Amino acid sequence: MSSVIALYEALASAPDDKTRAKVIAEAFERLEERYPHLPDLATQGHVRESELRLQKEIELVRADLKADIEQVRAELRETELRLRKEIEQVRADLKANIEQVRAELKTDIELVRADLRETELRLKKDIEQLRGEIKTDIEQLRGELKTDIERVKTDLLKWIVPLILAQIAATAALVKLL
Repeated sequence: MSSVIALYEALASAPDDKTRAKVIAEAFERLEERYPHLPDLATQGHVRESELRLQKEIELVRADLKADIEQVRAELRETELRLRKEIEQVRADLKANIEQVRAELKTDIELVRADLRETELRLKKDIEQLRGEIKTDIEQLRGELKTDIERVKTDLLKWIVPLILAQIAATAALVKLL
């Protein structure tokens, strides 16, 4: 505030216009020295003009963004439709593959079942054959055992009868002796 009063006093005491002009020029010079960035300061008009330019640019950017967003949405819809079609195609392919594998498995299962039936029949025949062979072997062994038993009986009788007679004779001899 004191600089304003000093300026007023200098202007009031200046004798002529030339001196007053010099005082005013010196005051502007001190002002510029004190505030060197003063010429760079924006005025309200400049700010308003910049604001209008920025608003126009913002509107242009918004319009560009809206267009880009719509384009991206359209591309997204196209991609989504394409992916849905691909998913449906993959599903159809998988179903076909699954059905093919099922059919192959059914065929394989039927072949295995047929092989099992053949094997079962063959094993049953083998079992029956073994049973027959075992029966024959058992009958043969029975016959052989009967023959052996008869022979052993005969051999035993050959030995037992003379032994019994010898024992009777020995007992009779003992009884006579007594």
